[in-house]
Amino acid sequence: MLLAISWIPTGSASDWQEVVKKGENSTVYFHAWGGDPQINKYIEWLADQVKQKHNIDLHHIKLTDTSEAVSRVLAEKSAGNHHNGKVDLIWINGANFAAMAQHGLLTPNWAEQLPNFALTNPIKNPAVTLDFGVPTHGMESPWGQAALTFYYDSQATQSPPYTLQDLLSWSAKNSGRFTYPKPPDFIGVSFLKYALISLTPKDKQHLLYQAATKETAAIILPKLWHYLDALHPNLWRKGRFFVSNSTALRRLMGDTELSLALTFSAAEVPAAVERYDLPTSIRSYDMHDGSLSNIHFVAIPYNATQSNSAQIVANFMLSVPAQAKKQQPSVWGDQTVLDLSTLSTEQAALFNQTTAHSSSLTVSSKSPSLAEPHPSWVALINQQWLMRYGAKSNMQKVN
Repeated sequence: MLLAISWIPTGSASDWQEVVKKGENSTVYFHAWGGDPQINKYIEWLADQVKQKHNIDLHHIKLTDTSEAVSRVLAEKSAGNHHNGKVDLIWINGANFAAMAQHGLLTPNWAEQLPNFALTNPIKNPAVTLDFGVPTHGMESPWGQAALTFYYDSQATQSPPYTLQDLLSWSAKNSGRFTYPKPPDFIGVSFLKYALISLTPKDKQHLLYQAATKETAAIILPKLWHYLDALHPNLWRKGRFFVSNSTALRRLMGDTELSLALTFSAAEVPAAVERYDLPTSIRSYDMHDGSLSNIHFVAIPYNATQSNSAQIVANFMLSVPAQAKKQQPSVWGDQTVLDLSTLSTEQAALFNQTTAHSSSLTVSSKSPSLAEPHPSWVALINQQWLMRYGAKSNMQKVN
């Protein structure tokens, strides 16, 4: 039985029953990144569950980049297709959310009406209503949260770097043994954001959580470029080539070309070890000067064909069984967005961790959580990175 909670859904029970009545027995096209086999398998499980419970056929449209779905909805709006869009539900956050919200491409004021949204306890946890600091206004339902995680080959290096400055020293001593994906890849940009926050003096960090301007960029960005100028010559292929994504990065680790890499999916590492894609000597850890972290969401485009059905799927995504299964390291390892204090003892017990794999990330109190900067900084970093380094380097695609 649930304990008392501090959030009351904005819609009534009868309103939700009407959504269920209209949304069952239909098809939902869920546009989501498809680059991780573990995540894909979890979405298959979701599809089985909503089929059994609501006779909804959930189709995972696998994206290489979320911007593909954003572009599709924008094109539909430009063509006057305001009611029969091909995207019913989209996995999204950050700059893509900001772009869709700015152009009026998302359905507002639905997420907080989901019955299971109360389990996030938004009064206590306001982060579930903010996307990179931007209010969601009910346009997104939280799905999970993750943090930038580093992993290394313990046979190749016994002392990995634990701060950004340590990384510079380590890479000089271990030339060619580290790199990051080329922007605008999500992991590559995440590394740059982590570096940007870490290099920015405390008294200036508030500027990162406001819209970037020409003046603030002139104050903040030079330290990042100075750091990268020093780091790049020590990278794999001397920084003249960059991998295209985290999968290619992991492949280089599996081939022992690299000794250090990073991911935003901590559970990806032990799963890859189990598949023999990575050596058993791999170990995961977080940086002591901070871990870039964020909440990721699902949203419904303004012209979704099956908006009610998408809400049913999003509500199940927030259910205790779905969140508990997703958090299991062997399934995904994605941290729940539910407030466990709102759950019964039996429900909370479902989130207890089993014995961790030797390569799994262990919880560390030494690493403070670094909030994502305002989305405008992403566009600026991408643009200026490509201007400074893109002409000098080529993207190496490792297959």
